[in-house]
Amino acid sequence: MIPTDAAWRQLISTIQASGPKAALAITGGGSGAIAELLRVPGGSRLLIEAQVPYDEQALATFLGFAPTQASSASTAIAMARAARIRAARLVPTAGDLVGLGATAALVSDRPRRGEHRFHIACATASGVAHCTGVLAKGRRDRAGEEDLVSRAIILWLAQACGVAAPSVRDLLDADERFDEEVVAPADSIDRLLAGEFSRVTAQPDGQLTLTAAPPAVVMPGSFNPVHIGHVSLARVAEEIKQQPVTFEISVTNVDKPPLEGHAIRHRLTQFAWKSSVELTRAPTFLEKSRLFPKATFVIGADTAERLVAPRYYGNDDDRMHSALDEMANAGSSFLVAVRIDATSRVRMLRDIPVPNRYADLFSEIPESRFRFDTSSSEIRARAKAP
Repeated sequence: MIPTDAAWRQLISTIQASGPKAALAITGGGSGAIAELLRVPGGSRLLIEAQVPYDEQALATFLGFAPTQASSASTAIAMARAARIRAARLVPTAGDLVGLGATAALVSDRPRRGEHRFHIACATASGVAHCTGVLAKGRRDRAGEEDLVSRAIILWLAQACGVAAPSVRDLLDADERFDEEVVAPADSIDRLLAGEFSRVTAQPDGQLTLTAAPPAVVMPGSFNPVHIGHVSLARVAEEIKQQPVTFEISVTNVDKPPLEGHAIRHRLTQFAWKSSVELTRAPTFLEKSRLFPKATFVIGADTAERLVAPRYYGNDDDRMHSALDEMANAGSSFLVAVRIDATSRVRMLRDIPVPNRYADLFSEIPESRFRFDTSSSEIRARAKAP
């Protein structure tokens, strides 16, 4: 049963006085919930901020990545987590914090092929609760769908704040679909993906830690899958440096969406009882050098070539020199292995035009000690072949 106007205002007042502080992120549909929460006096007791990242680029900036689909449960969950992290940074002394993310696909000025739907998620210290409603096409106009989603957002927020309220299900007709789910509290990998941490260390026994000492020798890669070439290169690097190699996987990429949690966990199983793995949010070597000062990075000649090519810095020589100078000042170095390029040429460090001032950053692994011509992508392609 949906409250009357007076009861609705009382519900909002109760949410405002419930204790938690909230940050909201709504992609457009249902943004009227913000006005509803502020129309009743006392909004400052509840709201830290409310954002409407409506444009595609605005949403990508808010999340730190471009979602595969803007209107989805996973996007709403990512928005909720990002909103809660922002809330913690804005009000570090606050107690209970709620991050709410909502995204919807509603009546538009052009026919919509897919479903009319909404996705709402709330992130709290207890985990994430999210719901999805699928609306009957043509039953409501845009204003009607907007009002429904705005009310759904407030009812879902009430639940997150521990306030008794009608179910969101009550807003929908009996023939319309509604689903809800509570996700267990986020572990360190989820929190890394959400941007709360910049680095998580997976120990060989599978334990995750935030306080491991930075490794001295780091071998970055996607490791999808790990193959004998990775293992052999790590072994040679250990012999040369006389220190153990730690593998590193960046969960973010410069031009791709972040890895999903299940993909990260699957890749970690390859290292079980064999090696530590650093999970980071550092897609560039400049960012890696900040996380792992004085580390030696084990890379292929193709990667070394990108490090000293201005085109990989937006054709900006100053940016390239600034990055290389910072890495040099951090004590970084690079151990470079032979690689085969796309034209089947053997590429070595000596083939790369490293500026003289940075020559000491790089040292070569002789071809006689390591060469492996097969890539992970080729192995994946073979696995898919009939």
